[in-house]
Amino acid sequence: MSEDDRSPRTLVTGATGLIGTKLVAHLPRVVVLGRDAESVRRRLGVRDAYAWSPESGPPPSAVFEAVDAVFHLAGEPVAEGRWTAEKKRRIRDSRVLGTRHLVAGLAAAPTKPRVLVCASAVGYYGDRGDQTLDESAPAGRGFLPEVCAAWEHEARAAEGLGIRVVHARIGVVLARDGGALAKLLPPFRLGAGGRLGSGRQWMPWIHVDDLVGLLVHAAAHDQIRGAMNAVAPRPVTNADFTRALGRALHRPAILPVPSLALRVLLGEMSEVLTASQRVLPTVAERTGFAFRYPDLEGALAALLGFRGAARA
Repeated sequence: MSEDDRSPRTLVTGATGLIGTKLVAHLPRVVVLGRDAESVRRRLGVRDAYAWSPESGPPPSAVFEAVDAVFHLAGEPVAEGRWTAEKKRRIRDSRVLGTRHLVAGLAAAPTKPRVLVCASAVGYYGDRGDQTLDESAPAGRGFLPEVCAAWEHEARAAEGLGIRVVHARIGVVLARDGGALAKLLPPFRLGAGGRLGSGRQWMPWIHVDDLVGLLVHAAAHDQIRGAMNAVAPRPVTNADFTRALGRALHRPAILPVPSLALRVLLGEMSEVLTASQRVLPTVAERTGFAFRYPDLEGALAALLGFRGAARA
């Protein structure tokens, strides 16, 4: 038996997304739940993949056999397309109903994992201006804060099963092959980049490698319970981010997109881009997590292929 075969099993939902793909590659023994099990097996190269639609009902209890930790990352993409009534229903149901059904599956399982690390989002805080936000800050108002609060409420039910629960409130994930940065690179390389709205809104970001490390850190440290902000320790304003990305690409970043134009183009979804959240990773730092990319400049340098980006 190999060392990998003796290591604890980890279950991941949302494994084909930007975060899930990189998390699965980091873990030795993975069980994956996805809508199309065969597609997941081919795409991720995993052996243990099972079909599950989060909105339809609980997963079979057998999938939790010998599982030590669960990472629940499944959810309808938020920052893609206009928020029609149907889109908002999918955003909410995929998270709230999906998490409720996952916990029901855990309740029926003969053996329980040690920990559930459930994705949440900094959207929990809403638009808070220049207010500094740690994990003790209350939820904001609006669609996303309400969804995040309900999402975390459903995950918290697993505590009644004797499972430690962590709500990872994830910020803007920076990765070269997906997410916000991948969408920004084409216009910025053409010199057509610029701040969004006023540019004064705070932007809690995190390098995808640090996010994966932080999720694993949360699962491994028993003192982490409840909310954990999954963001870099040095948030920047959107204007600062715009300037840093322009400098990294050696391109001007002088074409702002007014808030009104964003609202016309994207509707209610524009709130994702203009909300201000000055979020700090207090729990992560207090429990000894060492960020490889605490500064935006270093993170961008690493993602865009420059040398000397990571902190020694």
